[in-house]
Amino acid sequence: MSPLYAFIGLESPIHWIIFGVIGILLFGKRLPEMGRYLGKTIIEFKKGMKGLEDGIEDGAGMPREAPPAAIEPPRPPQRVTMNVPKFEDNPNNVTPPQS
Repeated sequence: MSPLYAFIGLESPIHWIIFGVIGILLFGKRLPEMGRYLGKTIIEFKKGMKGLEDGIEDGAGMPREAPPAAIEPPRPPQRVTMNVPKFEDNPNNVTPPQS
């Protein structure tokens, strides 16, 4: 048996009243907030679908290419001075360990 059979007959007014009472019991004072959130979600979904439809009609299914951004020319490396002692690998500067 398909799960869709469970939803047959849900268009009657008594079912909508039952759903409304359950919604009020579950969400209470937050019900207007939930309604606004659901409305915004539906609007965003419709905008997304409209954008997809426009893209298909304009480009025959091909995505639009954005113009290439202006590329900044590379800058020469900057010399950074540091205030740390410089250690060199010169054998003349090595002091032998004291024994």
